[in-house]
Amino acid sequence: QVQLVESGGGLVQAGGSLRLSCAASGRTFNTYTMGWFRQAPGKEREFVATISWRGGNTDYSNSVKGRFIISRDGAKNTVYLQMNSLKPEDTAVYYCAAVRSSGWVIFSQSNQYDYWGQGTQVTVSS
Repeated sequence: QVQLVESGGGLVQAGGSLRLSCAASGRTFNTYTMGWFRQAPGKEREFVATISWRGGNTDYSNSVKGRFIISRDGAKNTVYLQMNSLKPEDTAVYYCAAVRSSGWVIFSQSNQYDYWGQGTQVTVSS
């Protein structure tokens, strides 16, 4: 069982940066592939980024590639999403998710993940 708690959201101007954190409970955190998703009002939840359980493999959606960086700290049971060059279209509730995985597979669909955080709001003003 894994519990996830996101933090770090807020209001930022276009071009600015934010770093989201996702703190995970559970002693087997390092066996889970982690992902970030987002959901804007009236839209479906969409994939943002994912990172393997060892942190050596990552994947990003085309819309954030080159601007966002996903990372994890196994000692702190925390995964991060560094968001740079933010745009108004990045405005959404951002969710952290976890799926148990023994190897590297790109999990980019929300229904592939077993555990979810409550979400944190990111608002980018123009």
